[in-house]
Amino acid sequence: MFSVPDIMVVSVLALLLFGPDQLPKMMRQAGRVMREVQNTSHSFIAEMERAADLDDRRPEEPPKPQP
Repeated sequence: MFSVPDIMVVSVLALLLFGPDQLPKMMRQAGRVMREVQNTSHSFIAEMERAADLDDRRPEEPPKPQP
């Protein structure tokens, strides 16, 4: 996805913008946010799969005759 020079340029820019003191804190926070997004997406997918399984197991009612 990204080449080594791309990663190096972004790393140097981040180091220059945020400094060596703030960069580790920001990376930890970014990791926490990514983990929360991943957990939320997994929960959403699991809930959708569970709902789809419930719909598949529900017996279909025969159509009611029209009077």
